[in-house]
Amino acid sequence: MGTRIKDEEKYDALRKQGASKEKAARIANTPDSAEKGGKASDYDDRSREELYAKAKEVGIEGRSKMTKKELINSLRNH
Repeated sequence: MGTRIKDEEKYDALRKQGASKEKAARIANTPDSAEKGGKASDYDDRSREELYAKAKEVGIEGRSKMTKKELINSLRNH
């Protein structure tokens, strides 16, 4: 089972910075991961369902039992 990396350049840069293979792949495969400083959609403006989908995309465990506030906190600290 091979993993497809969407942004190889970003993946390689993250690996050189010391990120694990899993973390580098997760970030390199997230479309809005490069957006900073309020450019990415604000989590507070998203619905719980949108936050749940994002948490699933990045692999946050226990997300099904989390409230909107807990999902936001987990996503910001992931």
